Amino acid sequence: MPDDKRMRLIINGKSAGDPRLRAAVGQQRDAGHVVEVRVTWECGDAARYAAEATREDVDVVIAGGGDGTVNEVVGGILSVDHPHQTAVAVLPYGTANDFAAGCSIPIGDPLAALALAATGTPVSIDVGRANDRYFVNVASGGFGAEVTTNTPPELKKAIGGAAYSLMGIVTAAKASPHYGRVTLPDGTSRSGDVLVMTAANGRQCGGGQRVAPNALLNDGLLDFMIIHDVDIQSFGKVLSEILTLDSKDNQHVSYVQLPELKVEFDNPFQVNLDGEPVRSHEFVFRVCPQAIRFVLPNSAPLV
Repeated sequence: MPDDKRMRLIINGKSAGDPRLRAAVGQQRDAGHVVEVRVTWECGDAARYAAEATREDVDVVIAGGGDGTVNEVVGGILSVDHPHQTAVAVLPYGTANDFAAGCSIPIGDPLAALALAATGTPVSIDVGRANDRYFVNVASGGFGAEVTTNTPPELKKAIGGAAYSLMGIVTAAKASPHYGRVTLPDGTSRSGDVLVMTAANGRQCGGGQRVAPNALLNDGLLDFMIIHDVDIQSFGKVLSEILTLDSKDNQHVSYVQLPELKVEFDNPFQVNLDGEPVRSHEFVFRVCPQAIRFVLPNSAPLV
């Protein structure tokens, strides 16, 4: 790519008027970079703008928002068939910004995030897929997905990521496990109750919960965590096992790295793909190796 990049910022209308953002865009333009701005109005706009930018061979599409916006931008780029070199950068403006936080992308500093987008070197990373839907960061299912969906927007805004933990404590007492079957790539399967499961490309979700401490964005694998059915008295042991996911002594929490995993449930199972809810009786999670280019800090979790 040339030093002076053509960038297209896709930003929600609620954030577009931020004086710091306007000043940061102006500084990048003064530095010689082309920064075009598209403001979203409704669901689907970010994907449409991203696809449009890709067809026009824009160097970098900047996802201005949270994990859902990043997801929508990536989906828009991957929907374009013709060969291209368009990369993605992130300008965090969401509630939790788990992907950005896990990659050490500057949060709360529009100038630093835009400077990274303008000067960073893109690297190819993996993308996860759940059935026919993409996810960049984490697909979370069961109890965790229900907490994210049921947390009121006002609570998220007021206390940020802590809202998810608070709602988790409230919901845990009445959480019901889902009976299902997990099938590995070699065809072996295991049936039982599942309280929580995550398929992770990134390392954290739910406002800072580290569900995949060993995940790398370009290793060709997804990190799967499954919490089996437990009673309320065992929650302390579960929390301890979550902090030691690699331990062979864990009884309630399983953690494995695989390119693919299939899960089937007796009843509809809710999965949040980068925070966006989807329900199905069956999910096939698989990795799409090095499917898209991202502009990331050197400290991002890469091979």
